[in-house]
Amino acid sequence: MNAVPAADVRGTGEAEGRTGGCLCGRVRFTTRGPAVFPHTCACAHCQKLGGTPVMWWVGFETVTWTGDSEPTWYETFPGEAKRGFCPTCGSRVAAIDADIPEIGINVTALDDTGATDLVPRHASFRDNAAPWLPPLPETAPSTRHSSQADLP
Repeated sequence: MNAVPAADVRGTGEAEGRTGGCLCGRVRFTTRGPAVFPHTCACAHCQKLGGTPVMWWVGFETVTWTGDSEPTWYETFPGEAKRGFCPTCGSRVAAIDADIPEIGINVTALDDTGATDLVPRHASFRDNAAPWLPPLPETAPSTRHSSQADLP
């Protein structure tokens, strides 16, 4: 997910009980807690995993797997990070990074992606992003909490 820890950047809304899952419905989940660090990532791993110029991530303190299957995990950085996908349809749904307490969720795996606290507020690996995409601010760790007033 390439995010910063929860104490650094939080979304503004509570994300209690959000649901989501993969394309075929085999992997389903419910989140608990506020949306943390909504951002896009254009690292080479996200580009290859997603088959897209950027992936759209957000963290949640708790994710409960509620479907017929949990994700299959692939270690993108052994011992440091792994990405979860549906073993049936291949949808990318989650990320776990060793240095981040939240579980990253690919926002497009959520059933409802329209909430304002999911709007990407930062971009990881911006220098690797497609030049035709409008830029978001460069991701940098912060010691203060973000607020809606920080949005451009």
